[in-house]
Amino acid sequence: MNLESVLKRDRWVVMGGLALVLAMAWGYLASGAGTGMGVHGMTSIPSAGMGMEPAAWTSVYAALMFFMWWIMMAAMMLPSAAPILLLAAALNRKARPGGMPYGATGFFAAGYLVVWACFSVVAVAAQWWLTQNGVLSAMMQATSGKLAGGLLIAAGLWQLTPIKQACLRHCRSPVQFLTRRRREGNYGALAMGLEHGAYCLGCCWLLMALLFVGGIMNLYWIAGLAVYVLGEKLLPVGQRIGLAAGAALVLWGVALVGGLI
Repeated sequence: MNLESVLKRDRWVVMGGLALVLAMAWGYLASGAGTGMGVHGMTSIPSAGMGMEPAAWTSVYAALMFFMWWIMMAAMMLPSAAPILLLAAALNRKARPGGMPYGATGFFAAGYLVVWACFSVVAVAAQWWLTQNGVLSAMMQATSGKLAGGLLIAAGLWQLTPIKQACLRHCRSPVQFLTRRRREGNYGALAMGLEHGAYCLGCCWLLMALLFVGGIMNLYWIAGLAVYVLGEKLLPVGQRIGLAAGAALVLWGVALVGGLI
């Protein structure tokens, strides 16, 4: 079997594995992520809190929320990471034609997901604090227009910062990243995954915080943010989309804070 055929096979194996992980992640979210909330509850417009009180926080509930956030981050962010995972597998195969590229690629993906696990810890802490202060509903959505508006303004302004733009450039240039930052071996791949994940986090952390605005368990909001992130990172006009979205988010946030909507 020639190298071209092997690379094609590797690509299908990585794509198949990624598709399986994504199907499991989205299936877990659609099933309610252990909260008892089904698809209907996650796609309906809440009214007056839908008669529910926020859940009592225990260590078990906090762990459930962590896994919910982490799996949600995987479901939302892995599609935009697909190009760099496929390229990493191809480079690993070319570097070692006789070896299997999947181990190092798996370590790269693991490093990426570790970064989002760290974000999920912070997100759960923020969710607990907001719930304790009575500004987060049982549907895990901000009940304060000022809080929601403030998050929108912060996310919009972040879209316009040089840090955001630098992180986005790294996310949009997987070939450049892999060639310049390449490290050998599984642990080298893990380090590369951590570094790329850090850039991805810098690019998207405030966009993920907008889940508090639309509802952490609102499937429409989750899917919408995932599609936006995918477009921003993969479309040729992605950076322009990011700048336009930043301006729109700021205007939306100002309108909310000012009570105009």
